[in-house]
Amino acid sequence: MSTKRISKEFAEVSQNPPEGFTITLPPSASLHTWHIVLTPPPSSPFHPGRFGIILTLPTDYPFKPPVVKFITRLYHPNVTNDSLGNVCLGILKPENWKPSTKIAAVLEALRNLMIEPQPDDPLEERIADEYRNDRPAWEAKARELVNRFALEEPVFPAS
Repeated sequence: MSTKRISKEFAEVSQNPPEGFTITLPPSASLHTWHIVLTPPPSSPFHPGRFGIILTLPTDYPFKPPVVKFITRLYHPNVTNDSLGNVCLGILKPENWKPSTKIAAVLEALRNLMIEPQPDDPLEERIADEYRNDRPAWEAKARELVNRFALEEPVFPAS
């Protein structure tokens, strides 16, 4: 069932992706790993960056949530400030995940996180504090990382 649903969802989002997204399969063509490029909207401090994201679907999807990691560095309270790019996204937490949730909804939630970080549920407490208490400084650092890491096409690791 998992592969059938993943194939269907991939067909849906690759042919009609949510705004700002490009979705492809890696050269290995495993349906369980998706390469995603997100271009945040102009209202986001991460615009005009292009952010590479790897979405990994577990073999027991949709009963377990996908794992989402940024491969492009960014300065964000809900994404680890390292090369791992782990994401804290409420919809993906095991206690919140519902098998009826579709990947398109996960992508929308990611896009929303780029527009409006969630400093009350951070992975990076220091960045969350700065976001809450000194928004201009946070925006300046976010834009600096966009200029350093996100102005070119993301390069995905070979799978």
